[in-house]
Amino acid sequence: MNTLQVSRSATGVATVEMARPERYNAFDETMIAELAQAFDALSADPEVRVVVLAGQGKAFSAGADLEWMQRASLASFEWNLDDARRFAAMLACIAACPKPTIARVQGLALGGGAGLACACDIAVAADDAQFAVSEARFGILPAVIGPYLVNAVGPRQARRLALTAARIRAEEALALGLVQQVVPSDRLDAAVQATVNELLKNGPQALSEIKRLFGRLQAGPVNEEVRELTARTIARVRGSDEAREGFAAFLAKRPAAWGSS
Repeated sequence: MNTLQVSRSATGVATVEMARPERYNAFDETMIAELAQAFDALSADPEVRVVVLAGQGKAFSAGADLEWMQRASLASFEWNLDDARRFAAMLACIAACPKPTIARVQGLALGGGAGLACACDIAVAADDAQFAVSEARFGILPAVIGPYLVNAVGPRQARRLALTAARIRAEEALALGLVQQVVPSDRLDAAVQATVNELLKNGPQALSEIKRLFGRLQAGPVNEEVRELTARTIARVRGSDEAREGFAAFLAKRPAAWGSS
């Protein structure tokens, strides 16, 4: 790949690194296509259990490459629609990945870079990281990342971030829910690894089921349809081989098969 470096560990942890440090990992058509390709492949790989999304160099991602955006501003509506659909599909690949995803955020996470962090299940940031939903500064709006931002921080805070386009520091991002953990920059890798270790203790299929079920749940009344969905899901999963192994391991006071690697 031209814009990414993808690696896999013996324990099933895949790391997708955006590899344009000279441009602060800003993404263009090529990186968007390669991110979608990478997450599609990792989603389908039974050996992969966790995916970490990271950026090389000083920044996680400065968002959209401005040369790409300038080209878009001069293109037709049809070209822009196809291009935006590819961007939306890439974010959906990350959000729908059946494996837990972790964003490792350092430096800048601007515009679409903040959107990438929101599309991951878990975001861990260095204490010197800065975030901005900066699209309005360029006369556009955070349309494609909007749903992921709203899901992360709620409608009112998402609206404030998008309208002001102001940069916020990691601690405010933590308070808003844009990230879930902030640590000193020299402990960022250790914090990500600690989260990975917790995930690897859990049943791989259980984690996939959690992502699938929670993706269908919304805050609000627990009606009959929701009750039936949750009842059918747990009834199906309780009878699985993984569940039988999990209960047997707990009763025998031994590690489960998936946690012994």
